[in-house]
Amino acid sequence: MMLLLQPDENATWLAPYAYIIVLLGFAFFLFRVFENWYAAAYNRPLYRHYFVYKKVTSEQRKILEQEFTFYGKLSPKHKRQFQHRVASFISEKKFVGRDQLVVTERMKVLIAAMGCMLSFGRKNYEYVLIEFILIYPGEFYSSINNDYHKGEFNPRERALVLSWKHFEEGYKITDDNLNLGIHEFMHAMQLEAIRSKDIDSSRFGKQFQNILQELTQQDVKDKLDETRYFRAYAFSNQYEFMAVLTEYFIESPGDFRSHFPKLYDYTKKLLNFNFAGY
Repeated sequence: MMLLLQPDENATWLAPYAYIIVLLGFAFFLFRVFENWYAAAYNRPLYRHYFVYKKVTSEQRKILEQEFTFYGKLSPKHKRQFQHRVASFISEKKFVGRDQLVVTERMKVLIAAMGCMLSFGRKNYEYVLIEFILIYPGEFYSSINNDYHKGEFNPRERALVLSWKHFEEGYKITDDNLNLGIHEFMHAMQLEAIRSKDIDSSRFGKQFQNILQELTQQDVKDKLDETRYFRAYAFSNQYEFMAVLTEYFIESPGDFRSHFPKLYDYTKKLLNFNFAGY
């Protein structure tokens, strides 16, 4: 026995919605194409936020206001964005104290703020390769190379590992170009740029290659040898150079810009750092 299927009388009502869905999908595709073109053409993302709605607690805001210099230099709009990012970071990462260290709210806020400062010019600011923040009181033994470290990024364990003593020294002394937090967060950002294909990673890769190309110029080589401006550890490899370069960029931008203006400009574009006077 054959059943004759009658057309659903309501199907005609669904057709306009199907067209709308198709049109929205096509519009979204065109937007993504434009977004990628814009990022490539202007060396910055088209936008950095869909929505800004998360807020830090009054205690957390007080820590930012009293202890994190960068936050105080931001406009009211950028402060709201920064709070949103810090609150997101704290809620998404697992902070773990080691060697009997008790993790305080101050530790969470300052570590989150350091990471959010470095990624503040990016649309993708979450550090997706980091799940755990492991905090030791001081230097710790690392099985990576069987030595004692002040900090490391361990992608296999999805962990950023820090000596609190040296992290705190790094952010409190703002003009010695030694900042453990910036150094280790940059390593995480570097690896993410290699593994990801988003617009921030593409921009990172482009400007990183510009930096490496600039280092091949003879006049730059001569000046690096003559001035010994960057500390020797920077020349361990290209990844350590980028991490050290970022420490200098954050902590002494005026001095860096006067010595190596092109390297400064490429680093600024890499981070899209158009805030707080940079």
